[in-house]
Amino acid sequence: MTIEKLIDGVIAREGGYSNHPADRGGPTNMGITRAVARANNYRGDMRTLPRAFAEQIYRRLYWEQPGYNFVAEINWIVAATLFDAAVNMGPGTATGFLQRALNALNRNQKDYPDLKVDRIIGARTLAALRAYQALRGSAGGKVLLKALHALQGEHYVAIAEGRPANEAFLYGWLANRIGSEGVA
Repeated sequence: MTIEKLIDGVIAREGGYSNHPADRGGPTNMGITRAVARANNYRGDMRTLPRAFAEQIYRRLYWEQPGYNFVAEINWIVAATLFDAAVNMGPGTATGFLQRALNALNRNQKDYPDLKVDRIIGARTLAALRAYQALRGSAGGKVLLKALHALQGEHYVAIAEGRPANEAFLYGWLANRIGSEGVA
């Protein structure tokens, strides 16, 4: 698996242009909202957003800047999961899920110290992930994924509960986002 394949999968799931009345993001293409496109110097019509431009945004904002490329060196599928969640709910939220899950899985700090849930991939978060992986191995990686998926799913339900208009998206979020890492 490569970041290019992850980006291809996200673009396939997100689809082309949309402007759903219940979507606060407004005009969106390939999952890139107009606000994100404008913040990255795209001034054209969202209907004609170039795919290469969307790919660059995904790589820079949702893979490199949050540090998921460093997570991938430890556990690729965790990095892919974080990337996919970050695309849909922001890197800070996705990273917070990882930090919360690692804290809950450290056996009251017997395995590694608790992390401050600062929503940033830093040296301590990477060290905790390395320690967790060293102790728990591939089976532990699967458990960590379950924790990440559970947190992501709960977040989606809370969004729909907090704003009924988002119920229009809940089914698709749960069907297409939870556990969809690397799948087109």
